[in-house]
Amino acid sequence: MQFLLNAIATMALPTDAQRLFHGRGGLFAGCEQWALDAFPPVLLLTSFQAVTEEQLATVGVALSTRWAQIAPDQPLNWVFQCRAEGQLETRLMSGTVPDPHVVTENGASFRVHVLKGQNHGLFLDMAEGREWVRRRVSNYAPDQPRLKVLNLFAYTCAFSVVALKAGAKLTVNVDMSHGAMAIGQQNHPLNGISTGATFLMHDIFKTWGKITRSGPYGLVIVDPPSYQKGSFIATKDYAKLMRRLPELLAPGGYALLCLNAPELGLAFLQDQMQALAPELHFIERVANPAAFADVSPERSLKVLAYQMPSLQVPVSDALGSNA
Repeated sequence: MQFLLNAIATMALPTDAQRLFHGRGGLFAGCEQWALDAFPPVLLLTSFQAVTEEQLATVGVALSTRWAQIAPDQPLNWVFQCRAEGQLETRLMSGTVPDPHVVTENGASFRVHVLKGQNHGLFLDMAEGREWVRRRVSNYAPDQPRLKVLNLFAYTCAFSVVALKAGAKLTVNVDMSHGAMAIGQQNHPLNGISTGATFLMHDIFKTWGKITRSGPYGLVIVDPPSYQKGSFIATKDYAKLMRRLPELLAPGGYALLCLNAPELGLAFLQDQMQALAPELHFIERVANPAAFADVSPERSLKVLAYQMPSLQVPVSDALGSNA
C-alpha cells in the first residue's frame, strides 16, 4: 500500500476529473488492486480486492493529512468502492457528495454519480481520446462542410459534447441504455449546447437505417464495452462494425476505434481492419493519459485512429478542358 500512500502524500489539489493513482497498471508492486480518482470535490478510492477496516483507516488518515495541507478551508469528501468478487460495496467515508454532481475536464462539464454503480458517468482513461476528437474537429478544413460525427456506444455522450463544443455541425449518439443517454441529454445543455445532437436509444445492429440516413460522417467513434452479454462481445461483434465503416465515412473522414479488453492486443483491431476495411489507412494510436501508464501497453486501453481516403480529382478535371 506504500505506493498509494506516497501518491496521496504528494498529490496536488485536483480541479478537473482525473486519475490520481493507477495501481492497476502494474507499475507499483503490491498496489495492483488500488485506484484513486478525483471527481472534484470528491475523491473516489477503488479496490479490486477485499480490504480490511485497518487498511481503510490508514488511507483515511493519509487523505486527511494531505487534504489539510492542500485545501485547509475545504471539507474532505471521499468515497470507497470495493469491486472484489462477491464483495461489491460503495461507502461514503467522509463528507458529502453533491447532488447533482458535476465535474469538469478541459473546459467541458459532465454529470457523474460516484455512489451508485461501477461506471460513474465519465471514463477518465478516455480523456486523451476526447482531446483527440476536440483537436480533430477544431482543425477541420475550413473549406469543407461542417463536420458530422457518429458516436456509437455513446454512453453519457461525452464525445458528443466535446465535438459540438469544438464546432461540429451534428452528432448522432447511439446507445441502448436509456439511463446513460438521459445523462447524455443533460450534459449538452450543461455545456450551453441546445442544438446539433441527436439521440438514438436503440440496438446499434438493428438501427443501421437511421444511422446511415444522417451520414456520411466526417468522424465515426466506436467505443463499445469489451463484453456485455446480450449487447456486445468484442471478439464476435467488432467485425460487424468494421465492415460498415467505409459506407458510413465521408471521403477523408476519420474512424476512432476504442477497445478496453486486456486480453485483446493491438493486432485484434489492426488485423481485422486490414481484412474488413482495407480502404481505411491507419493513422495513429492515441496515447492514454499519463496517469494510466501500464506495464503492458498491449493490455491497456487501445484507441486507434484510421482515415478514409479523400476523393481524387482526375487530372483532366483539375486542369480543365482545352476544348
